[in-house]
Parts: sequence; C-alpha cells; structure tokens
Amino acid sequence: MEQKISEIIVHMAHSHQQMARVIDAERQVAVRMAQIVHAIPDAVPAFDGTPGILENSGRINKSVISYLNAIADLQEAMAENLSHVMKQLKVQEEE
Repeated sequence: MEQKISEIIVHMAHSHQQMARVIDAERQVAVRMAQIVHAIPDAVPAFDGTPGILENSGRINKSVISYLNAIADLQEAMAENLSHVMKQLKVQEEE
C-alpha cells in the first residue's frame, strides 16, 4: 500500500512540475507582451505616405526571406550530416 501511495505522490509531483513549467512559460509570454506594448510609441508613426510604406514592407520582406534562407541552409547542413552518419552506420553494419 505504501508503494502505491509513493507512486501516486511521485506522479503528482511530476504533474505539479509540468504545471509549473506551463505557468512559467505563460509568465514569460505575458512579460514579453508587456514589453512589446510598452515599446509602442504614443505618437502615430509617420510612414511618409505610400512610398514609405512600400519601403518598410520591402525591408520586412527582405528580413523574412533572409530568415527562410538561413533555415533552408540549416536544413541542408543537417541533411548532409545525417547522410554521412547513415553512410557510417551502413558501413559498420556491413562489417
């Protein structure tokens, strides 16, 4: 009976630990959102009309493209490393 109680307590402790992690993650999100809201300027930003908006959106697009290219490079590097690992495993299996 004591073993069952101990197992239940261990499971409850694990559950509480997971709940604490979730609450901490939610706290971090709330803090970051507060920082973002605090960073919003009080005055209306001036985009200099349509040309300014187009220029700023172009910068954002370039940033997104750079980010996606970096992720693609990372995936290629991971695939290349994985192919080397698979070749080594195949060689070891043949021996």
